[in-house]
Amino acid sequence: MDAAKQILQQLWAGGLPWIETLLILGAGCLGGVVAAVIVRLVLRKAVGRTAPFLASSLREHVTRKLGWLLPIAGLYMVLPAATHLPAAGLVKQLLVILLIALVALIVIKLFRVLEDFLSRELQMDIADNLRARRLNTQFRILRRVITLLVVLLAASAILLQFDAFRQFGRGLLASAGIASIVLGFAAQRTLGNLIAGFQIAITQPIRLDDVVVVEGEWGRVEEITLTHVVIHIWDDRRLILPISYFLEKPFTNWTRKTSQILGTVFLHVDYDVPIDALREELKRIVADDSDWDGRVCDIIAFEAHPTTLELRALISSEDSGKAWKLRCRVREGLIAFLQREHPGALPRFRAEIGQPLQSASSAGSDSA
Repeated sequence: MDAAKQILQQLWAGGLPWIETLLILGAGCLGGVVAAVIVRLVLRKAVGRTAPFLASSLREHVTRKLGWLLPIAGLYMVLPAATHLPAAGLVKQLLVILLIALVALIVIKLFRVLEDFLSRELQMDIADNLRARRLNTQFRILRRVITLLVVLLAASAILLQFDAFRQFGRGLLASAGIASIVLGFAAQRTLGNLIAGFQIAITQPIRLDDVVVVEGEWGRVEEITLTHVVIHIWDDRRLILPISYFLEKPFTNWTRKTSQILGTVFLHVDYDVPIDALREELKRIVADDSDWDGRVCDIIAFEAHPTTLELRALISSEDSGKAWKLRCRVREGLIAFLQREHPGALPRFRAEIGQPLQSASSAGSDSA
């Protein structure tokens, strides 16, 4: 009996450090879980009432990551007190790596939350959305740059936790001059696109949702990254161009200053066309059309060709999409009006049938 009691005392004495270590680690983890629950409650009660959309975005992008970060941070804080933990150095290194990765991920997601908030506050679905497109373009490029920097810094901090990479870093610094030259040549185009992205964010020759004509294609700027720009063409194709293209080559931007645009309809008609009647018909066509903004409505004789008169009908709209539809309806209406009321004003060829003209020599011989 005494021998069994002695064995139990020895087991308890040997297991006591383990129990103490588990209690310490459990307390740290539990404290982190409690902190995560408190953060969720604050988001739900405080932020959720005043800004429900912001609270929803935070829950979607950040809350789950905090649910991992805070317990791991609690473990890291109580780790020095767990003196009986075996391989404490390895555990500490692993916790540091997890903390760095989670902090970097949360910073990236916070910028995503801010982007969602700005996208909701900035009205992109109105006709005159110039300010919204400018700010949205700047922030998207800035977010991608910050994401790249955060990833690089986090990766560097994680690699520095290993002695082998520290030695590699010292050797790399010793040969930094040669390495920078090699990297400069290898990444010349990549760095050029990165700098071009900064220039576009500042000068903004293009913005998101701008209407542009590039390489003979009409479309809208759908996406701007640090390396390329995606143009959504009118027939649902995508034209992908390097971002440096918009700093090196000419292109047409229909919405550079404002979304308002002047639409043009060209007509080839006969010289007998009644231009005044055609002007009145144009005013009648656009008067009840919701795509006409009321600024410009006129017809001018643009060019006189040998067989036809070229007319230009000018109409204005709030944006390019409405202008395109209005131009189609105006073209159909004016042609139908000419066919119905003035068919003789449509293009036609004239031929004169009569006695052929005689040459001067043949006329002289006949008189002799």
